[in-house]
Amino acid sequence: MTATVAPSPAASPAESPGRSALEQRARHEVRLFPTPWYWVGAAALLALYLVLPLVLSDLWANVLVLAGITAIGALGLNLLTGYAGQASLGTAAFIGIGAFTASYLGRATDVNHGLGQPFIVYLIVAILVGAAVGFVVGLPALRLRGSYLVIVTLGFLFVTTYVLTQWKKVSGGNLGSPMPINVAIGSINFASFDVFGLRSTPLGRNQGLFYLVWLFVALTALVVKNIVRSRPGRALQAVRDRDVAAEIVGVSLFRYKVGAFVVSSAIGAMAGVFYGLYIQYLTPNQQSIGLVLSIQFLAVIIVGGIGTVYGTIFGAVIIGGLPTLIDEFSNHIPYLTASTISAFQGIVFALLLVITLLLEPWGFAGAVRRLRTRKLRRAMVPKAADSSAPTTG
Repeated sequence: MTATVAPSPAASPAESPGRSALEQRARHEVRLFPTPWYWVGAAALLALYLVLPLVLSDLWANVLVLAGITAIGALGLNLLTGYAGQASLGTAAFIGIGAFTASYLGRATDVNHGLGQPFIVYLIVAILVGAAVGFVVGLPALRLRGSYLVIVTLGFLFVTTYVLTQWKKVSGGNLGSPMPINVAIGSINFASFDVFGLRSTPLGRNQGLFYLVWLFVALTALVVKNIVRSRPGRALQAVRDRDVAAEIVGVSLFRYKVGAFVVSSAIGAMAGVFYGLYIQYLTPNQQSIGLVLSIQFLAVIIVGGIGTVYGTIFGAVIIGGLPTLIDEFSNHIPYLTASTISAFQGIVFALLLVITLLLEPWGFAGAVRRLRTRKLRRAMVPKAADSSAPTTG
C-alpha cells in the first residue's frame, strides 16, 4: 500500500512574498519612527538641542536661528510645492504678513502705537491671518498650475509689498517698524533665558531664540510629517501627480489644492513672526521681504530634496545661515559693497539651484535614497546567490 502525500494548498495572494514586502514597506512609510534607530536619532537630536546653545558663540547662534526660521518657512513651501505640486514664489509675502501682524499686535503701545499683546496671542493671530490670506491666494490654484501659478504668486508678492508699504499704521511705511520685544511663554522669557535657573547669568538673545525657534521647527516638522503620512497626504500627492485622475476617483481638488495653500501660508506666516523677532526692525521693501527671500526658500527645498521633511531641514541648515555669513564676511569678498550684498545673495542662491539641478535633481534626499538603494541591492545579491546555489544530498 503506497502512501500518498496531499498537495500543499497554493499560497493565497495575501500570503505571497511580493505582497508581504509591499505591506511591510507601506507600514514602514506610515510610521513616524519605523525602526529603533529613529528613536536613537531623535534622542541624539534632543540632547544636541539642549546642549548646543550653551556652547555656541553669538555668531553661530545667530546663524542657526536664521537657519531654523528658514526651515519652518521651507517646510510650509515643501508641503505646497513638493507634496501638492503647486509652484509658488510668494513665500516672502507670507513672511512679511506674519512679521508685520506680530509687530502691530506685539509692539509697545506707548511709543510704537502697537497693542502690546503677549507672544502667544500675536503668534496665533499671525498664523490665522496667514491662513486666511492663503485661502484667497489659493483659489486661482484650482484653474492654474505650473508657470502660470508662479506668475500669480510672484504678482501677489509685489502686491503685498506695496500694500504693506502704504499701510503705515501697521508697517511704518518706508521707515519700517520695530518688532515685538515680548518673547515669553508663561514665565519663560526666551529673550533672556536662564535655562530654568541652572545658570547664574542668562543666555544671550540669540541663544534663547535658538531654543524657541528650533522647538517650533520640531513641531512644524511633526505636523507636516503627520499630514504627509496620513490620508490627506496621499490625496495631496495624487493631486500633484494626476489631478484629473484624482478628481475622478473622488479627491476634492478644492479641498486639497486650496487646503495646501492655507496650511503652507499659515506656516509661512509663523516663520514670519520669528523672522521679525530675529531682525528686530523690519522694513517692507524688496531687500527685506522681496524676491530674493522667496528664491532662498525655493533653493532650500531643491537643495535639500523636494517632497521630504528631513531634506528640507538639511537644506535650511546649509542655506539658511548663508545671508548672515555673507554679511559677516562681506569685507573679505572682493568687489562686494553694502549696496550689492542682497544681489550677491540672490546670485549665490541661483548658483546653488543650478548646480543642484545639474548634479542631483532630487537634492540631498535623492542622494540618501540612492545610497540606501545601493546598500539594499548589495545586501540582496548574496541572498540571491545562496538561493540559486545547487543543493547536494
